[in-house]
Amino acid sequence: MTQKDPQPGSLKTTFIGLGVMGFPMAGHLAARHEVTVFNRSADKASRWTEHYAGQRAETPAEAVKDADMVFCCLGADEDVEAILTGEGGVLNAMKSGSLLCDHTTTSAELARRMGVAATEAGVRFVDAPVSGGQKGAEDGALTIMMGGAEKDCDELLPVLECYAKRARRLGEVGAGQLTKMVNQICIAGLVQGLAEGIQFAKKAGLDPAEVVDVISKGAAQSWQMENRYQTMIEGQYDFGFAVEWMRKDLNYALAEGRRNKSHLPVTALVDQFYSEVESLGGARWDTSSLLARLENLSRTS
Repeated sequence: MTQKDPQPGSLKTTFIGLGVMGFPMAGHLAARHEVTVFNRSADKASRWTEHYAGQRAETPAEAVKDADMVFCCLGADEDVEAILTGEGGVLNAMKSGSLLCDHTTTSAELARRMGVAATEAGVRFVDAPVSGGQKGAEDGALTIMMGGAEKDCDELLPVLECYAKRARRLGEVGAGQLTKMVNQICIAGLVQGLAEGIQFAKKAGLDPAEVVDVISKGAAQSWQMENRYQTMIEGQYDFGFAVEWMRKDLNYALAEGRRNKSHLPVTALVDQFYSEVESLGGARWDTSSLLARLENLSRTS
């Protein structure tokens, strides 16, 4: 169903990247602003225009040429670099003084490099990775971590309200990505702990659902526990944030940790566990599939 037309006084915006996150994010944006979309697979862009008020462009440069703000939500460092500075990249096609907001989770090094390239092209740049997963994107309830000039982040805030429940500036360009790394570091340990707890409950002859129902009301409570324990118990891992994407994020964090001399032993161990999940065929399983690894170990030991 097509959303209502943008409100009076709306901005001209572009959204590049219509994956499981970008598709609904661009849809929420279209409820308040004029939106042009671009996606490397054109059929997805066409499908988006069937659902929302907006138009699609044939090339990234065409998509951004008249935009006041441009948003990207892509896969990894190399995807962002190709779209922004590669052949036909958007930076040289954007209007002078316009604002580019990258929602992709990348390395902080890439964000800083793109910030410099944007400045050289006369464009403002904010790195703004998101947390909340596909459901958060669909519900318009994401958390956004921003790195960039204070003025640029302040200008973005009312626009980000289209699909975020909270957005905050953490520092200069790159700070958004560093904060997202902290987010993923914390999640990795939580999910492994939850997987171990559920398996322990089963092995101890307890009803894991009843156990979690009790402990989730106390100090052990977490978002992962509240939202993932039931599907983990049922062995359902076909939704949510994929293992291969979590490994991408954790490897950015581990690389940054080597640079800033952080000690991340739990993060490194959980990344290794996720590599074992991938070897079980679980690259596209939800990150809560760490329990599947433990259960496989039990069967084979």
